[in-house]
Amino acid sequence: MAATVGDAIMKILLVDESWTIRNMQKNTLRTLGYEDIDEAADGLEALSALSREKPDLMLVDWHMPNMDGITLIRKVRETDKALPIIMVTTEAEKSRVMEAVKAGVNNYVVKPFTAETFAAKIRQTLGKVAVSA
Repeated sequence: MAATVGDAIMKILLVDESWTIRNMQKNTLRTLGYEDIDEAADGLEALSALSREKPDLMLVDWHMPNMDGITLIRKVRETDKALPIIMVTTEAEKSRVMEAVKAGVNNYVVKPFTAETFAAKIRQTLGKVAVSA
């Protein structure tokens, strides 16, 4: 069963430098019903992916080569204020969370996390976006 937004299948862009982490997150997303998942290893790859097709949700790591997650989020927010973005990172300090919020994230998940926490954050984020639309 594929997860949907309205009547459309939901597309997720997963941005993390670690192939292993992307695979773990992809597997978790699939167990939650999300099948349409695109990947990028850094912010530059993510911008390229975004130029080809707009996802319904973007999951972004903080620390990546070439372009980090915060820079990516700021770039995306220059042209797209509506795309739901969740920062998925090991950065747990309050100042870092506040920096991400100021950059434009809709939600924040600290690694490691459970599938239940991940699912709750995704539902919460998409619910907030749906209400504000």
